[in-house]
Formats: sequence, C-alpha cells, structure tokens
Amino acid sequence: MNFDLNEHLARLINDAGGKAEEVAGRPPCLRVSSTDWDLSVRVAVKADLRFLAVWASQEKTGFSIHAAFSQKEKGYALMTMQLDAGQDEFPSMVPYYVSSARMERVIHDMFGLIPVGHPDLRNWIKHEHWPDKTYPLRKDFPVATVMPRQEGFYPFIEMDGEGTHEIPVGPVHAGIIEPGHFRFIAVGERILNLEERLGYVHKGIEKSMEERDVFSASRLAARISGDATVAHSWAFCLAAEQAAGIGVPPRATILRAVLCERERIANHIGDIGAICNDVAWSFMHVQCQILRENLARLHGSLFGHRLMMDCVTPGGVTCNLDAEGIKSLLEQTQEVAREMNKLFQIYEDQTSIRERVIGSGTVDFENARDMGLLGYVGRSTECDIDARRDAAYAPYDKIPPAVKTCRGGDVSARLWIRFEEIQESANLIDKLLTEIPQGPIQEAWQIPKEGDGGFSAVESWRGEIATWIRFGANGKIDRSYVRDPSMINWMGLELAVRETVVPDFPLSNKSFNCSYSGHDL
Repeated sequence: MNFDLNEHLARLINDAGGKAEEVAGRPPCLRVSSTDWDLSVRVAVKADLRFLAVWASQEKTGFSIHAAFSQKEKGYALMTMQLDAGQDEFPSMVPYYVSSARMERVIHDMFGLIPVGHPDLRNWIKHEHWPDKTYPLRKDFPVATVMPRQEGFYPFIEMDGEGTHEIPVGPVHAGIIEPGHFRFIAVGERILNLEERLGYVHKGIEKSMEERDVFSASRLAARISGDATVAHSWAFCLAAEQAAGIGVPPRATILRAVLCERERIANHIGDIGAICNDVAWSFMHVQCQILRENLARLHGSLFGHRLMMDCVTPGGVTCNLDAEGIKSLLEQTQEVAREMNKLFQIYEDQTSIRERVIGSGTVDFENARDMGLLGYVGRSTECDIDARRDAAYAPYDKIPPAVKTCRGGDVSARLWIRFEEIQESANLIDKLLTEIPQGPIQEAWQIPKEGDGGFSAVESWRGEIATWIRFGANGKIDRSYVRDPSMINWMGLELAVRETVVPDFPLSNKSFNCSYSGHDL
C-alpha cells in the first residue's frame, strides 16, 4: 500500500493552523487531536480527497476514531483521533462527506459514541428490539452474550400530501435473496422517496474477529459476503501481512489475482442474466446461468470449492495449479469471454429490452462523486475509481487493468460496464497465467507485535473493499474493521429510484446488486 498521502495531508493540516503528527508504524497514520478533527476533515475536502471509511476502536483509556482517504496520485491516508478518557463525543464528518452518515450511525450503535452534528442518529445496525445501552463492540461486552428482546419502533420518514401513500416491502422477500426492508413513499406508481432499513443479517463479524488467531480470522473474513469471498479474504490477508511485515511469493500473488478475476467474471455473468430476467428476457438469463455454472464446476474441480472459498490465506494461497489446470482455466476463460461477447451483440439488437434499461434508475455524476459510489455503480457514472490501479497491490502494480467507465448512470450503463469488465478480466487472466512464475505459494507466518496492524484496499467485483486490522497480544486480533462497497452503494440506490415507477425498483435494485451481508457484518 502507498501511504504517501499521509505526508501530503499532514502538511495541509499544519498549514491550515492545525496539528497533524505523522506516526510511523504498521500502518503509518496521522494523529490529530479532537479539537483539530473537524478542521482536518475540512482540509481533506478542500484538497479533494476521496473518503473511504470512518470507524472506531476502544483503547486502554477511552476510544479512538479513525478515517481513511485516498487520492489517485498520492495513495492513501489514515487519520486517527484519540478521545480523552470519559469522552463519548466526536465531530461528525457528515457535513463534509455524506457517505460517512451510516458509518457514524454504526459507531453510535456499537460503541455508544456520539457524532456531534450528525443529522440522523436513529439506530442503524442495532435494531430497535435490542436492549437500550447495549454496545457490542465495547470490550466489556462478551461475544457470547444472549440479549433479551425488547419492544421497539423504528420511526420511518413520513410524508403528508394528497395522493401519497406508503408501500412497505420486506424484510422477507419472495425468493431466496437476503432480508432487507424497503419503505416507499409514492404517488400512484411514481416513487417520491425510498428509505432502506437494513441490518437483518447482522452476524457480529467484527466482534467475532476479536481474540481469533490470524488463520481463523481469515476464514471468517471469507464469509463476510460469500459471493465476494476471494476479495474479502484477500483484503484481510493484505492487511494482516502488512502488520506482520511479510511478503507473499510471486506465484501466490498471481494466483490470488486469477481467483479474484474469475470471481468478477462469474458474478458479472450472473448479474447480467438476472437483470435481463427482471425485464422478462429469459433467454439471456438461461445462457448466463449455463456459463456461470460451468465456471463454478471448474472452480470446484481445481480449487476444491465452487466459490473458491478459503483459497486465499495469510502468506499466500492454499491451492496451486499444474500445467493442465492452467490450460483448462485459460481455455474456459477465453471461451466464456467469446460467448459473452456474442450475447452482448444479441442484447444490443433487443430494442424492447433496451427501452426498459435506458434511463431507468439513473444517478448523475455529481451525486455519484459526492456519495463516493464504487465499482460498476460508480464507473457507470464516469467515477474513475478502481483499487487495482489506485492501490496498485501486487500483481496489479505490474499488470494493471484497463479501467472502463461510461456515462449515463442508469441500468443500461451498469450492464455495459459488466460486459466490458468480463472481457478485461479475461484479458488479465490470460496475461497473469502466461507470465506466472514457478516457486512456492506460501510464506511462513510471523506473529505481529502487539499494537501493530494493517490497512488494505482491494477491488472486489462490487467495488473497493477497505479493511483495517490491529493485533493484540499473542498474535490475536484486537480489532478488525471492514467497509464493504455496499455500505456506500446502498445509499446510491435510494437516490436512483426517485421519480421512477415502483415496478422498475427490482430492475434498479438488481443492477446495483448490493450485498446485505457485506453491509450488515
């Protein structure tokens, strides 16, 4: 990871009259006081730094607030503020970075800390049926606690007006998708407002990470969101390896990238089919299902798991490829890319399908930029963000992707990006496996020192995953934080469906395809 942005941001903060201390270590960061936090955030905004995440941790005396920023040319910056003992308030970042809103609500839910100036402190992950003053990420909350249920009520936004009505959808849906509640305010079929209520698949991932050894924690990270198991594993392992100060064998880094690009291809194919199915084009759905199933079968054969779960591990990978395996993977990848290119040509000729997706569920560039939308959602609005290029972690530092963007920000644009990324991932896999070196696939693990940690950004098929880890005594995890791209992109869906009709919501929702599990943790 490139942390050159730390030095740049520190200089800007100091020039603005604040005080930012550069702290060398794993990972390097800036330390600012609670009185300079608001100033530092304003400096970051003025410098056009992209906001990644804000999270909290408990220290021996009090709590700390952490934030991460990036800028393409200068890499990443981590900023930390330690609150005084007994202090439970910190300045909110929401006036400057709107995408911090739900992250700060999570801090309020899980730690009981108050972001002063936040416009909406209704519970987010912590549902109304949890007991009052229950803060699961505090150290005095045992992981095995069984909480009694209390009666509660969530105050959804209400709107008065002639002809307006509310339509509640979920959290249980018709099908096998994860649970989430959507509250529409509409006039007739036209949506005036969508309010999401998530958290129904909160699993306590962050709490469960505490006191685990690195290999157990890696397996848990692989289960944050099953369809992005490779990317979440990779993000965790990069952060852990940074903390331990170990490298990864070149062959293992290539295999990690191949696994992640295959995961990208499989999920994009599945999404293309599902989006087309939502507009009653079953032909495309069936073709995509066949291709995705073929990918999964080869994954099971070569890697022992259809989703490639637990293949990425601290220090390397658990699976290798022989010459025959490389040949099979290359041939199938190129065949799938050719088939998807043919299907794209057929899609382009379907006038009735194109009429449904063009102009539906639109987010413009300015709103996408301000919210920091990620992955294919952001790139469909010309937001040029891709951690493979921007974080330049191996092997993408030497074999970077050609990042595709387009304008439109609608369902059609999000489909186009997926088609393009399938072709680019196939090209990357061809380059990676053609140049794969011989050698080991695993580096011996070194236990990090107490207090050491790491930060990583990995481009999953949905977008950038940000992971921060800090180790405690005996190599056990003290605190782990994950920001799945869905934490940000779910906000974009609320905006995309305004002024569309209710029957088009499933189409927009599928084109975003945010992860409930990755968001809820």
